[in-house]
Amino acid sequence: MPSLNQKSTLADHQQFAKEVYGLNNDRHYTTQDMLTQVQRFCMRGLKGIRKDDKKRTTLNLLITLSWFMSLMNQFHIDLGRATFKRFPNVCSYCGNRPCSCKKEKLQTRRRIRIEGKKISKTIAEFQAMFSEIYPKESRTLGHAGIHLAEEMGELAEAVLVYRGERNEKDFEKVSEEAADFLSCVFGVCNSWDIDLAKELAAMFSENCHICKKAPCACSFQFVTGFKS
Repeated sequence: MPSLNQKSTLADHQQFAKEVYGLNNDRHYTTQDMLTQVQRFCMRGLKGIRKDDKKRTTLNLLITLSWFMSLMNQFHIDLGRATFKRFPNVCSYCGNRPCSCKKEKLQTRRRIRIEGKKISKTIAEFQAMFSEIYPKESRTLGHAGIHLAEEMGELAEAVLVYRGERNEKDFEKVSEEAADFLSCVFGVCNSWDIDLAKELAAMFSENCHICKKAPCACSFQFVTGFKS
């Protein structure tokens, strides 16, 4: 029975999405369709921030991540590796932990070496890592939400550029923007004290969170009209 627990890794989450939703995704959704679903629920999560509705934001971020994992599966991107390559226990831009970008006002991204650094493997460990790199005291929840929206746009742009040109350089950009987007999901969760691993484990403890089957048996009409 496919399930997630509080010790699950990003790879576990991707495998879960493949086992539970992969069949329907292959049959019903193009890359653009899945990207639209990521955007759809991400924006609903941001609406929860505006309305000060933590429950609504949490639910929509969980659904956002489910679609996001499916999108990563379609591109065969190992999200855990891509994220640690981008954030090897330090800020991807200034190379410090905690981030010092505001203080230093850098104009160019520093080159970061990752040799010898411990790879954070579980979802909980990644969240803790990002909490240390970008402490919640350094920005407001609203700012974290704006950053997530910005990275959602950059991910969408990277996907569309790659699908238009099919260049390897553009594919690498998709991987980088995916890591940036995930970092901002963790950023919102840290700003609002949302334990992402715990919430994922509760929601996906048994197959699909709606129909409780694997593969998911929810109809296309239900999924596209789902209200959260």
